[in-house]
This record gives sequence, C-alpha cells and structure tokens, in this order.
Amino acid sequence: MYEVDMTIIGGGLVGASIAWGLARSGTKALVLDGADLDLRASRANFALVWVQGKGLHAPHYALWSDASAKRWPTMAKALFDDSGIDVGLQQDGAYTFALSDEELEANRADMDSIALETNGRAPQFEVLNRQQTLDRVPGVGAEVVGSIYCAADGHVNALRLFHALHAAMEKKGATYRPNHHVQTIEPTTEGFILKGDGFSMLSRRVVLAAGLENERLAPMVGLSCPLKRSKGQILVTEKSQTALPCLSAGMRQADEGGIMIGDSEETDSAKISSSSDISAVLASRALRIFPALSDLNVLRSWTGFRVKTADGVPIYDHSERYSGAFLVACHSGVTLAANHALIVAPQIAAGKLEDDLSAFSARRFHAQQAA
Repeated sequence: MYEVDMTIIGGGLVGASIAWGLARSGTKALVLDGADLDLRASRANFALVWVQGKGLHAPHYALWSDASAKRWPTMAKALFDDSGIDVGLQQDGAYTFALSDEELEANRADMDSIALETNGRAPQFEVLNRQQTLDRVPGVGAEVVGSIYCAADGHVNALRLFHALHAAMEKKGATYRPNHHVQTIEPTTEGFILKGDGFSMLSRRVVLAAGLENERLAPMVGLSCPLKRSKGQILVTEKSQTALPCLSAGMRQADEGGIMIGDSEETDSAKISSSSDISAVLASRALRIFPALSDLNVLRSWTGFRVKTADGVPIYDHSERYSGAFLVACHSGVTLAANHALIVAPQIAAGKLEDDLSAFSARRFHAQQAA
C-alpha cells in the first residue's frame, strides 16, 4: 500500500495555505483534492483581507483576524519569493457604507462592542457622517448617510492567490493530486487508511481542510465540524478604466479593472445557480452607493457556498482519540491565509496545536450543548 507521512484533504485556499506552510517548515505533504466542478469557496470568494466587524461576541476571533491581516505583507512577499506571482495585495483601508441612520448606528454599535470585548485591542475605526464620507469618497450617492472606515482592511487578486499557493507549495516539495475525492478515513495503529475511487493509501498524519466535506469526514477521526449553509452571490462588471474610489464591504475593483459586487447570504438554498432577485438587490444597492456604476455592464454572476461553522468562528482542532489527525475550517480563507501558513501549519508540523488556539476547538459546541 502506498504510504506517506502527511496528507492534507482539500486543496482550496485553506488546504493550500497549510500545505505551503508545512513545506516551509520542512514537512512535505500530499494534497488530495476533489474535482474542478466540486463546490469550492476558493473559486467564488470576494478576496478581501478583512477585519472590520469580525469577531462580534468572539474577541479571540477578532484578534486572530487582525493578527493575520498584519502578517499578510510578510506572506505576500514570501509567496512571491516562492512562486514568482504577485498576488496584488492592497491594504489601504476600506469603508462600510450605510443607507440609513439605523444601518449606520447598527454598524457603529457592532464596532463599539468588538472594541469593548477586545479591551481596545481590535483595529481602530472611524464613524463618518455624510459630509465626512463625501470629503473622502467623492461620488457617493445621495442616499449614503455615512460610513465606517477601518485602515486595516484590504484585498488581493483571488485567482492569483490560488495559483501562487499551489505553485509555491509544489516548489517547496508538496505533491498535489486532483480528482482524489476521499470517501473514507480508517484510523489504524500506523496512521490512517484513506480510500476513494481507484485509490487506497496509508498516511501517518492527516489534516482535514476539505471545506464543506469536513462535516462528513470529521467523525471518522474523532472530531466534529458543525456547519451551516451559507450561499453567497457575486456580480462582475466589465473592466473599467475609471478606478472605483475605494474598497468597501460589498464592492471591490480587481486590479484588472472589473468591479465585483457581493455581500449576499442565502441560508436555505442548495442550488448552485444564481438568483435574478438577489442580483437585482445587489445591483440596486451598489447603484445607490455609487451611481456612476450605471455606466457599466454586468458581464457575469456566480455563486459559492461559504464554509461557515455553526457560530461563524473558525475551527482548529487536534483529535484527542487519534493524535495524527487535525482539522481546519473557516469562511475567511483569504484573510486567515497568513495565519494558516505562518502559524497553524508549523504547529501541525510539530504535532500539537498551541493552547492559544484552544478557544477555536469544536469542543465549544459540546460545552454549549451540555450547558
């Protein structure tokens, strides 16, 4: 039987970040990935490096996101060194626009709560009224009553990031095998027997980074990964020579010129197809914020399913029953990529997650149920 030391199940942004980080630590992993048409958050994401508003009532998550955003420049440089690919990192700050006083106040309240819950350690933010917003972002629509600004936010080129991670991990010694959908994991005294259509192998250690599939695979290694359905939809315009004046929570301009519009969530749909009703809502809000977008044509729309845990907070786990098994699950694969590559992967290579990640264990759900 084919044998390897370390296998990562899942080759999306999370799995590739872990694989690259492991390779940088001297552990050359085998990455087993699914097919191109599998449900993949990695190819449908908004590519934000985002901390604004994250971690409400979960201060450890707020600080974890902030720490990763601060590590992103280091990661982007290391990725370029290993892959030769510039992922287009820009961290010039971003706005969350409000179209009513109630919306602005709700956003302010959330940011105030995060600041309080983190004892002031969360990123600083500014609450801007309409005139202050206009002074900084000329061209916002008449319905914009104000905004929240956070200097810590940014974005990257999503496809180049995906390409760079795969190129870098393979250059450092990782092996990538697509079309290897893992159906079963059988723990043994020597490790884990992984089986799928046409293959069977033994891996001494295994990392579950399979996105939505983690929920099915986790119990096989004594872990759990409760997820909730979260479908998002994105509109993409034609390329524009005129730059969008800023990055915002629901709009970003890729470095090639196209503008992405998003920020929807469906919790009751399993369809991969996009919804014309949601497209209309997204387009309407975008035009209310930036009326000049009416000059652009929407070229395409796509959907994706977020890997969203039951409480929205990432899961990092190490199996108590089978010491060679680890699990990583989150819906912030871009923002947290730096932490995954530079912090989590070395801990996995060392064979133990540090205590500061214990708050992210799925054991929190069992404790809530017991309570």
